[in-house]
Amino acid sequence: MLKQLALDCELEAERIVNFLRERSARAGFSRFVVGLSGGIDSALAAALAVRAVGAENVLAVMMPYRTSNPASEGDARRVIEAFDLPYRKIEITDLVEPFFALDAEITAGRKGNIMARSRMVVLYDLSVVWNGLVLGTSNRTESLLGYFTLFGDGAAAIKPIAHLYKCQVRDLSAYLGVPEPVITKAPSADLWAGQTDEGELGFTYDAADQVLYLLDEQGFSVQEIAAMGFDLATVEAINRRMRAMSFKLDPIPDLVKGRAKTNR
Repeated sequence: MLKQLALDCELEAERIVNFLRERSARAGFSRFVVGLSGGIDSALAAALAVRAVGAENVLAVMMPYRTSNPASEGDARRVIEAFDLPYRKIEITDLVEPFFALDAEITAGRKGNIMARSRMVVLYDLSVVWNGLVLGTSNRTESLLGYFTLFGDGAAAIKPIAHLYKCQVRDLSAYLGVPEPVITKAPSADLWAGQTDEGELGFTYDAADQVLYLLDEQGFSVQEIAAMGFDLATVEAINRRMRAMSFKLDPIPDLVKGRAKTNR
């Protein structure tokens, strides 16, 4: 792993916690809602929120579908227990299956998008009840690769880990006490049986972290990165996906010529 990706976990945790406190207070909130999938990213977001506002002010929400792996809920409950979080469990099966039934040829990818967006509907509704901001759970690696659903898991009121690469998410999670099984298991959105992030992407997160850092932050070319010892086909695949999905990170285009002035 590139030494530039090493993280000072104590300093970074403090920085993110201060960010969460400052931005939530600015918006007039002191509570958070987080969709807890059983994965490392949502676990880290929850752990940071607990440090910022206290466990009693962080609502964890489990939202399984009928085919979701029971192990995912088990890992989510490990996080709930580790950080003593209040929680809700809301099944999304009855919410999404009427959509699935509209098209007999619906693909697994489309189903995954519908589930991701339906889960965000649940979180934003609960944010009203809980009077809290919805926490984002996407990391920098996923964001640069466009590996998220617009208005689904990509939606949030605040994004505490969007600047962290996956390797940094693992390091900070270990520092904050996220249960080890959650840290070490294969990352998966659990959108269909047997799905894993790395299997779907076609390369590992460790490769993606390093190549994305060199491409996006250091400005090296594909050929220069390959010359450092990285597999050329892998570098090309990562670069191709990053460029193809970059539109997902752009502001929504419009024709507004000016914005109303404020006193801020």
